[in-house]
Amino acid sequence: MTARDNILTRIRARQGKPAMPEASERDAVAAHIKAHPRNARPELAWDPVVRFREQALRLASTIEDVTSLDGVPAATARYLRQHGLPLTAVCWSQFADLPWQGAGMDVETRAARDTDMVGVTGAFCAIGETGTLMTVSGPGTPATTSLLPETHIAIVPASRIVRGMEEAWQLVRAELGQPPRAVSFISGPSRTADIEQTVTLGAHGPYRVHILLII
Repeated sequence: MTARDNILTRIRARQGKPAMPEASERDAVAAHIKAHPRNARPELAWDPVVRFREQALRLASTIEDVTSLDGVPAATARYLRQHGLPLTAVCWSQFADLPWQGAGMDVETRAARDTDMVGVTGAFCAIGETGTLMTVSGPGTPATTSLLPETHIAIVPASRIVRGMEEAWQLVRAELGQPPRAVSFISGPSRTADIEQTVTLGAHGPYRVHILLII
C-alpha cells in the first residue's frame, strides 16, 4: 500500500466506508460529475454585457466598442498610437485576413516571442460577473500571444459574453466536448503586490489589456 492509499483508506474508515469504493459508489460519483449540478449562486439580475464592461474597467482593462470585425485594425492602430506603441503585432490565425495594412499596421500570424510588444487575440468567451476573458489553447490560438507581449488586445463579440463561470464551462462542454490542454482566465493586466504590498502591473504578463468589444 502506498502512502496515498494509506491516507485515503484511513479517511474512508473514519467515514464508515469500506477500504475500496464499491461499484455503486463509483457510479454515483460518475453520475454527479456528468450532471454538472450547480451550487447556490448570488442573484444575477443584470445585463451580462453591461456587467462585463463595468468589471473589466474596474480591473484596469480598457474597452472600445467596434461595430464590426473589419473595424478592429483601425481601432487597434488608434489605441497603439495613443500610447506611443509600435504599429506591429502578432495575432491569432483567425484574424490574419483583417485589413491590417490598410490601418498602417504590420501584423504577423504566429505565436508570440519575448521580443513582441503587442499581441492580438480573440477569446473563447468572456465572463460578465467578473470581467474576465476566457481563452483556450489550440493550433490557431497560442497562449503566448496573450501572455508574452506587454500589450494584449482582445477581440470580444458581445454575443460571447456569458453570465458566470458556470456558463463558461457549459459552453466549453457544448462546443469543444473535452477541455483543451490549457484554459486561461485573464482578469485585467498582470499584477502583484508581493513587494511591500504595493500593486505593480505587468509583473507576470501584459501591462495593458485593451478589449475591442464588437457590438
